[in-house]
Amino acid sequence: MLINRALISRYSNMSGKGKKSITDFIKEYFKKYPNQNVQHGPVVDWVEDKYVKLYGKKPRDIWRSIRKLHEEGFLIKIKKGVYCYDPEAVVRKHVDDFTKEQKEEILKRDNYKCVICGRGRKEGVELHVDHIQPKYLGGKSIVENGQTLCAQHNFIKKTLKQTETGKKMFIRLYELAKSEGNKKLMQFCADILETYERHGINGHIVWER
Repeated sequence: MLINRALISRYSNMSGKGKKSITDFIKEYFKKYPNQNVQHGPVVDWVEDKYVKLYGKKPRDIWRSIRKLHEEGFLIKIKKGVYCYDPEAVVRKHVDDFTKEQKEEILKRDNYKCVICGRGRKEGVELHVDHIQPKYLGGKSIVENGQTLCAQHNFIKKTLKQTETGKKMFIRLYELAKSEGNKKLMQFCADILETYERHGINGHIVWER
C-alpha cells in the first residue's frame, strides 16, 4: 500500500487537538448511513483503511470504540455486532428522561421483559425503558408513560405513536399468518385491524386483505 509520507509526518507531529480520532472516523462512517442497520465488520475495515492512510499505522480496538459510542447514546445496538445511527435519537437523548429509579420501577413492573416479544434478561436481550407517548408529542417522563422494550423493538418503534406501531405489527403478523395458511391467526389480526378502520385510527397506514 502506497502511503503519502509527507501527510503522515504532518499528522504525526500534530498535538491531540485537531487530530482525527478513531471515534471521529466511526461517527463519520455512521453519518453516511443514517437509520440503517450496519454490521460492525465493514465499519472496522473502513476505519482501519482510513486511519492507516492518514497515520501510517493500524488503529487499536475499533470495536471497543463502537461499543463506547453505543453506551454514550450515539449508536443504537440492534443486536450483537449490528448498530444504527439515528440523528433524531442523538438529539432526543439530551432531553429530560426517566430517572434511574423510574427505569428500575418500570423494568420491575414489566418483569424485565419486552412488552412486545416477551424476551428479557434471561435470554440475554438488551432492554430499554421507552416512552409510550413519545416525548416530542408531549409524553411525560412518568412511570405510567414508560414501558420495557428490547433494543430491536425500541428501534422499530422509534418515535412513532403507539397505535401506529401496533397497526404495523399486526399487518406484518397478518401477512405472516397468510403465508403460513394460519386462518385462525389471520382472523384474529383482521378483527384488530378492522377495529382500527372502524374508529378511523391511523388511516394513513394502508392494510389490504
